[in-house]
Amino acid sequence: MFLFLLSYHILLGEQSLLLHQKKIVIPYHTSELPINHYQLTINHPANNHDPSPIAHQPSPITYSPLLTGINFANLSETINMTALNRQRADHTQLYNHVKFLTTVNPPRNYANVRSLEHTASYIHAQFHASGVQPHRQAWTAGGQKFDNIIASYNADKTKTLVIGAHYDVCGDQPGADDNASAVAGLLELARMVFAHRPKVDYRIDFVAYCLEEPPFFATREMGSYVHAKSLHDEQREVMGMVCLEMIGYFSDKPNSQQYPSPALAKIYPSTANFIVVVGIEKYRAFNETMHRLMSADSGIDVQVISFPAGNSLAGLSDHRNYWEFGYPALMINDTSFVRNPHYHQKTDTIETLDFPKMTEVVTSAYQAITGL
Repeated sequence: MFLFLLSYHILLGEQSLLLHQKKIVIPYHTSELPINHYQLTINHPANNHDPSPIAHQPSPITYSPLLTGINFANLSETINMTALNRQRADHTQLYNHVKFLTTVNPPRNYANVRSLEHTASYIHAQFHASGVQPHRQAWTAGGQKFDNIIASYNADKTKTLVIGAHYDVCGDQPGADDNASAVAGLLELARMVFAHRPKVDYRIDFVAYCLEEPPFFATREMGSYVHAKSLHDEQREVMGMVCLEMIGYFSDKPNSQQYPSPALAKIYPSTANFIVVVGIEKYRAFNETMHRLMSADSGIDVQVISFPAGNSLAGLSDHRNYWEFGYPALMINDTSFVRNPHYHQKTDTIETLDFPKMTEVVTSAYQAITGL
């Protein structure tokens, strides 16, 4: 579980070492040493040629100790490793997933069933490569069979957290932001979880949905409705659902963020370089918990909004179906068509995405979903 603290006190005999974000403060000497947040190497007082690594990442920075009398030998065992070595999403993995999804031809819409099957097989293979045996959840719509692809971590646990993203597109377009960006995020989150195996007391179901887009949107033939209903029918204890929906389009230009109302424009940033946690007032506590955990030491600005009801901008993706069964659910989103001019257009291409910021979104999402 992610340790949500801004500082850590480590007692070493009679000495106190305060680790505060990116500085080490040694009170007795009133001096500060700036350190890399992901790497710290301290030399033992007795042997300056015998460095003791505390965290292992590229570009180590080595310091000689300013204090004598402190036993640094066990320092690496004392400091919480999660705090120093925050797990990060892989930029290259995200890019490669989006590249594959945006080059599926014909496009991944409901009419091109073979393209959807090809995409589902790719997602299945990626989950499997993460070290888990995924399974398919099939249903029929319009006389055709479609599949959700599901991979479960901690499958023996009672409580369940659902992380989902849809893999179909609207019409004949590549769908880079909508919704290849989110599928890439889903696959990367699954890879990270199965690689690092966080100690959480709940099950995490990673679900790739089909049929989120029209003409099935807001019907019971949506893949997310099929999945949400199955949880209800099985009487599963669902602690929450996190929907990834369009997480890759950003801009640092002033006044690049638009809003559907002047009231929102007064509250939220005018530059489109943030991600937002979107939910409804009924589940405000869940929304704010995710926001708090995503925001902690995040490399991207994370905003949150809880709309009064789900029949507005709040309910424009797969999370809406979990509300129907009384489950807390929210969406992580770049504000969709309010920001992105390429929404549902052939210009929604990989070149329009900001992968460094998208990587920060996924990194922050990992921190949140493993810290509830």
